[in-house]
Amino acid sequence: MTTVHHPSHPSIPITLPDGLTEDQLLNFCPFTSWLSTLTTSLTSQSTTPSHPFSPNPYTLRSVKIQSFDLFGPRVGFLKLVADVKNDKNETLPGAVFLRGPSVAMLVMLIPDDGKDEEERYVLLTVQPRVAAGSLEFVELPAGMVDEEGEFVGTAAREIEEELGIRIEERELRNLSEMALGEEGGGEGLGRGVYPSPGACDEFIPIFMHERRVPRDTLKEWEGKLTGLREHGEKITLRLVKMGDLWRVGGRDGKTLAAVALWEGLRREGRV
Repeated sequence: MTTVHHPSHPSIPITLPDGLTEDQLLNFCPFTSWLSTLTTSLTSQSTTPSHPFSPNPYTLRSVKIQSFDLFGPRVGFLKLVADVKNDKNETLPGAVFLRGPSVAMLVMLIPDDGKDEEERYVLLTVQPRVAAGSLEFVELPAGMVDEEGEFVGTAAREIEEELGIRIEERELRNLSEMALGEEGGGEGLGRGVYPSPGACDEFIPIFMHERRVPRDTLKEWEGKLTGLREHGEKITLRLVKMGDLWRVGGRDGKTLAAVALWEGLRREGRV
């Protein structure tokens, strides 16, 4: 095991397990972002007189990296324990799984015949999620937004391959940014839903893409999207009515967050 220090936080010792180098750690953006966000939050204890922890502020004493997973040469996941305590030796829970942010897409399809302006259909994915113990987990398409702002990942490829829908940056609307605005970050936090803030740094901005399609095409897709498992697909695309989304995708936190954001912004006339 090796002890190193982050250049921006030299007073905090960081213990590395065998096999993980200092360069790999420092190049893992989720770690640097988490450390910066946490230290900023801890600083606010002394700069904000009304802070509940101001009389006995907590400090980050050390970080111990317990395990890691590599995606090729770079770090993909980290498991660590942060020693956060005050002068009374009171501690805060510090077990953390770092994986960084992801993104979810609310893809809404509207029949273009104008018969019912409220008629909307949403694309969901059905796929294996071993962590949830499921081989058929129903959720919003999820993945990453690359440096060019394009939605990338397996779910995005499935949408493009099966429906011919390619989602460009200019066609995205960030519902999380729209809803949270200037107040949404809070101490440097990412603007998005945190599925498990007690143990994981992941936050998920919710993007929306809305597109009008011919009703005949929509009917064609409805049948097609339920039969892909016969072809051995690991991901099946599923089309559901917007009014049923909260129920069909009710196990998925991203889906419920998307419903809440969309309905709230719609009440305000912003989407």
